[in-house]
Amino acid sequence: MSINLTGVFLGQKAVIPHMINSGGGSIVNISSIAGLTGGSGAGAYTASKGAVRMLTKATAVDFAKHNIRANSIHPGYIKTPMSIKSMEDPDMRQWFLSQTPLPRLGLAEDIANAVLFLASDESPISQG
Repeated sequence: MSINLTGVFLGQKAVIPHMINSGGGSIVNISSIAGLTGGSGAGAYTASKGAVRMLTKATAVDFAKHNIRANSIHPGYIKTPMSIKSMEDPDMRQWFLSQTPLPRLGLAEDIANAVLFLASDESPISQG
């Protein structure tokens, strides 16, 4: 909860006054597919990521009048240095792929590109 939710809350709390003073901006929070669907054995993680989603939605509504957009991204299984060991195990890799609509695991670059788009002026949306 401290990292996944409180960290997001405190980050927003720190930046929003500056955004208001400068005429707006974009907030992009990272949640997880678990924040949308839940997950067995991961109650605290699922709750924290679901809370990030709802905090983002509240932020979008509360600060739209200040030209501040807020969105959240909900990645699934992403190949990172933290997950690579599990994802390279053939049985685990097959399980991860069975849980993923695309025929490949996600990459950090996939998430980075989504964040870049949502943070840019090309994305005049705010959906949480």
